[in-house]
Amino acid sequence: MTVQQFSTGTFREIEEVHSAVAAAQQRLFEIQHADGHWCGELEGDTILESEYLLLLYFLGRVSCGTGTPACADPEKSVRATADERRVSKACEYLRRRQLPAGGWAIYEGGPADVSSSVKAYFVLKLFGDDPGAPHMVRARQVILQLGGIEACNSFTKIYLSIFGQYDWNRCPAVPPELVLFPDWFVFNIYEMSYWSRAIVVPLSIMWAQKPTCTVPEDKRIDELRTPHVPRRHVSHSLRERFWRAFFTVLDHGLKGVEALHFHPLRRRALARAQAWIIERLDASGGLGAIFPPIVNTIFAFSSLGRDSDDPVIASQLEQLRRLEIEEEETLRLQPCFSPIWDTALGIHCLCASGVPADDPSVLSAARWLLAKQTTTVADWKKKNPEGQPGGWYFEYENEFYPDTDDTSEVLLALAAVRFPDAAEDRRRVEAIDRAVNWQLTMQNDDGGWGAFDKGCDNEVFTFIPFADHNAMIDPSCEDITGRTLEAFKLLGFDASHPSMQGATRYLHDRQTAQGTWYGRWGCNYIYGTWLAARGLAVAGEPVNGERLQRVVRWFAERQNDDGGWGELQSSYDDPSLMGIGPSTPSQTAWALLTLIELGEASSQIVARGVGYLLSRQHDDGSWFDDTWTATGFPRVFYLRYHLYATYFPLWALTAYRNASGLSNPEAAALAG
Repeated sequence: MTVQQFSTGTFREIEEVHSAVAAAQQRLFEIQHADGHWCGELEGDTILESEYLLLLYFLGRVSCGTGTPACADPEKSVRATADERRVSKACEYLRRRQLPAGGWAIYEGGPADVSSSVKAYFVLKLFGDDPGAPHMVRARQVILQLGGIEACNSFTKIYLSIFGQYDWNRCPAVPPELVLFPDWFVFNIYEMSYWSRAIVVPLSIMWAQKPTCTVPEDKRIDELRTPHVPRRHVSHSLRERFWRAFFTVLDHGLKGVEALHFHPLRRRALARAQAWIIERLDASGGLGAIFPPIVNTIFAFSSLGRDSDDPVIASQLEQLRRLEIEEEETLRLQPCFSPIWDTALGIHCLCASGVPADDPSVLSAARWLLAKQTTTVADWKKKNPEGQPGGWYFEYENEFYPDTDDTSEVLLALAAVRFPDAAEDRRRVEAIDRAVNWQLTMQNDDGGWGAFDKGCDNEVFTFIPFADHNAMIDPSCEDITGRTLEAFKLLGFDASHPSMQGATRYLHDRQTAQGTWYGRWGCNYIYGTWLAARGLAVAGEPVNGERLQRVVRWFAERQNDDGGWGELQSSYDDPSLMGIGPSTPSQTAWALLTLIELGEASSQIVARGVGYLLSRQHDDGSWFDDTWTATGFPRVFYLRYHLYATYFPLWALTAYRNASGLSNPEAAALAG
């Protein structure tokens, strides 16, 4: 059915919506794991494959020639052959992900990014691609136009320094003595975001040890150097200029001291950093359970003289292998797994679509989630001393790092189910109570919630030289706050509750002049606006008031000709592009869920959006987002959750069906 054929309120329309909902439900049940959970692919950019191959080369697991390294040990010989296969397939994946113009992007449909392009070019050249080949020539031209090696971010320069392609002394200082700073000191590691903390601690070991790995002369990438480097940042405030100047002077001073080999606390700092890492490997899918800290940990412990069979290194390598997706001709890596998130969304959307609260498959998923609730006092306790464990994390294992976003979504999921057994249902209620209590203590003073830590919002940290990954702090964000507001309301919180009032004030303050909200964890204003507006509406904000009517007008203005909605990551760089991009099922569903919640279910705008979803559903009941709709680090790292395009359209079509008053086929037949 085309969008033009789609008209609101007809029997045929409702019948098609019912069929689409049933097909999506069936699809989710078909891909549910035997133990009850869901976990779809989480797709990142080619930096993952590039860094993985560089790591294998650094460890001596693969050569830059065509032959497999000779190994007397048969077991190691088999391993070496497998690693060479990994290299071949991952390189092929890099070639296939290259843009026609020559570079590599960090999101689908995006422009070439200099850091990801330099890494991909280096890896391909290192493992045998002829620099005179057309694809390498195109890549080199794009990289030089973007500023070459000097235009890369700090983490890329550190990686290049390991392989002799950049000068260690020109990399920003990351002294391991950072781990010795007391918690009360303004510059301590617990003032950084969880992900930065997990990246920086092993990175500080790398900076102190300055590991090197020899690369043959004919594999060097000196051809990527250029005297012209585009200006990357313009300081707009006196405060920013002051702190950038301060940290630049400090950086030079630290390097000067390093050159004198005067570091009386170095041994103690390195020991503390190692102990800090090892402690957080317990009940964890690798350090932080995400790719960058895992890779840095392997580099760090290798630089300290440990070999590949060392328990820490071996365990982290195994975690990386779990992230591999190997196909017949290619190999790619996920940045992490998303089972808690996927399972909570699966339960939430299935129950919202009419699956009974005591459905056996849904209850199996709920039991799986209940077993994952954290019981460990961890990093979050540093800035939240009154809190007690009770949140949920994102991955299969990450006991040290629960987050408020997953916790809110799990609360929404658990609130939707009911166990027939009274004792089991009591455990569900007790788990909800523990989670709510933890979530309440994680609320920031401004009324919002950050993701992993409380009060992690000192912008001074964003001016540190190695902070150009744009993710040093974890301040309140509109999307998590809106989701938490909805969860609390569903669990019986009154709008007069202090936490609800604080969250409402925060969202009021953060709304833009256009009526939108920024999306920190999803792309971008469509995502943030969906969660913020929905949270406010559920909590009692008048849907006919000017605040939420601005939202309705904005979505109406941003609807594409095909009836859907879309937004590219370019809006993070240029807010004038908010809500602009090719339509995707996920972003269309977010827009529809917002508009339906705001009373627009009978509008032609919503009808056209529903038509878009119906026309894009696959035969197996799923949908697919051609462009990426999720965010890791704004302007640096983006994601595509492969199951987003099934969860959210299912939920949106159900919301439309329910709002029509024809929530089942029998009612639709009577209306017809």
